[in-house]
Amino acid sequence: MDIDAGDALVEAIKPMAKATSRSGVMGGLGGFGALFDLRAAGFQDPVLVSSTDGVGTKLKLAIDTGKHDTVGIDLVAMCVNDLVVQGAEPLFFLDYFASGKLRVEHAKAVISGIAEGCRITGCALVGGETAEMPGMYAAEDYDLAGFSVGAAERGNLLPHADVGPGDVLLGLASSGVHSNGFSLVRRIAAAAGVALDAPCPYAPGQTLGEALLTPTRIYVQPMLALHKAGMLKAAAHITGGGLPGNLPRVLPEGVEAVVDAGAWPVPPVFAWLAKAGNVQPDEMLRVFNCGIGMVLVVAAAHAEAAMAQLAAAGEQVFRMGHLAAGSGVRVDNLPATWPR
Repeated sequence: MDIDAGDALVEAIKPMAKATSRSGVMGGLGGFGALFDLRAAGFQDPVLVSSTDGVGTKLKLAIDTGKHDTVGIDLVAMCVNDLVVQGAEPLFFLDYFASGKLRVEHAKAVISGIAEGCRITGCALVGGETAEMPGMYAAEDYDLAGFSVGAAERGNLLPHADVGPGDVLLGLASSGVHSNGFSLVRRIAAAAGVALDAPCPYAPGQTLGEALLTPTRIYVQPMLALHKAGMLKAAAHITGGGLPGNLPRVLPEGVEAVVDAGAWPVPPVFAWLAKAGNVQPDEMLRVFNCGIGMVLVVAAAHAEAAMAQLAAAGEQVFRMGHLAAGSGVRVDNLPATWPR
């Protein structure tokens, strides 16, 4: 590895990491490991919750467009959104950045996005690993992985035991494709003959690459506030597998999610993908989030108050269905050409 480049990167990112510091962090960058004091963070009887993820082939878009400053936000989002659905507050984050040849400016841009994602979340960027691996990666290529740890008080984990028929499903709007399904996205764009630097067919004023690189939305702070207010019973992060694959993961046996496909406006990117790729509605729902990045389960009596609190926090929230006796996910009002 180019030791001088590695040292230069560490110096460049120290201020970024320092800006994400929070209560509980002990020490700074440069040690062999990072320390965190749970008691100093305000926890009495905590359960640790951990998550690791990447951003898949969305990285290829960043590499091909030369735009590296948003995939770090995606990386944080994919980890911390998985923590908050379990009722956990994300505490700290580490990253793994591997490349064929370390290009300090590229890596700095990526890590600036990671720091921004941590700032939005409220967690600390406490360290990571930078690896230069010639022969493993091409010179311009790199890979990313993220690792996050959160905590919840022992009696405050999600989902709650009383999730059941009659509860209401609230959907939080996604910012676009987020970080799943990009192998299909790239295949559709290539088949449609739309280059990444060409005008975007569905977002005037942007290139296709710029529009597709819109970062994954981070839902942590509004959801933690709703949880602390006692209104959140369960939540599902809508990633690979879509609504049908992720909602059942937080439902007890004998409970079915009934979803109204007409309850929210589907962003134009999904209509373009469905039409350009001739993707059928069932497959769209299985591969993509289709405009809903997070589904929350609340008691019917709390639905209006929860929607108002989420909207005041800046979320677009839709009453998108309810729970009933049954199993799996039932999607009503799904047209044959949805979402076109």
